[in-house]
Amino acid sequence: MGRIIGIDYGTKRVGVAVTDALQIIATALDTVHSKDIIAFLQKYDKEEGIESFVLGIPKKLDNSDTNNTAHVQNFKKQLQKAFPEKKIFEVDERFTSSIAQQSMILGGVKKKERQDKAKVDRISAVLILQSYLEMKNNL
Repeated sequence: MGRIIGIDYGTKRVGVAVTDALQIIATALDTVHSKDIIAFLQKYDKEEGIESFVLGIPKKLDNSDTNNTAHVQNFKKQLQKAFPEKKIFEVDERFTSSIAQQSMILGGVKKKERQDKAKVDRISAVLILQSYLEMKNNL
């Protein structure tokens, strides 16, 4: 069983999360510059084995596309091209950044650390992946 990768794609940074080998728990993996993400994932796939991807899709409250939705859809095409044999699942990523911020506050993370956008991106990727795992397990 390969690992599932959760992705919070942004035009500058990409938050990446990964499941454990049994696909039960999502944990933060890294934050990667968007231009380097495909190479990063290819290297990770060779070392650990990726079963599938979970990609956060940004939506507005009324379910319409955001300014970033087109960028994420273009990235999805690049991901499909680089990994044609792997499935890509989409998850609504509304509120993941604010939930990530709130989680850090509740966890006692200092204000300066909460301003680290790379950390927020990693936690957002974990939230995206964990929501997929919970949805998958409830089917």
